[in-house]
Amino acid sequence: MLRVNLVCVGKLKEKFFADAVAEYAKRLGRFCAFRIAELPERRTLAEEAPPILRELKGFVIVLAVEGKKLSSKQLAARLGALAAQGKEVTFVIGSSCGLDGSVKERADLLLSFSDMTFPHQLMRVIACEQIYRAFMINAGSEYHK
Repeated sequence: MLRVNLVCVGKLKEKFFADAVAEYAKRLGRFCAFRIAELPERRTLAEEAPPILRELKGFVIVLAVEGKKLSSKQLAARLGALAAQGKEVTFVIGSSCGLDGSVKERADLLLSFSDMTFPHQLMRVIACEQIYRAFMINAGSEYHK
């Protein structure tokens, strides 16, 4: 079973965000071994980098506004190919201040979900939904339509 990690800086403070993430994590359980690593925010991005770098495993996808844009179907194809290769996948969401350059340099893929800026707590929900959507697309489900 594919291992998918989501490394996040900062805590989910609002219950509705935490509930949404928990729901997607539960749904993802039928497709992958899904794990969330929640790291504390620090005073600087440079201080946040070492704990993030220690959590990175397998193919690393860092969410960054300057990253490549993929459609949901393209993300599904990428995850399907990685699963076929037996690769572990780690997604990274930085703090509200972003990510240190060393984390972005370690990425195998810088991924942008939009040119818009989203709160990092909401981004965690969006990322979980898109990962779930990718698995549903690969399963041939009607969910995507």
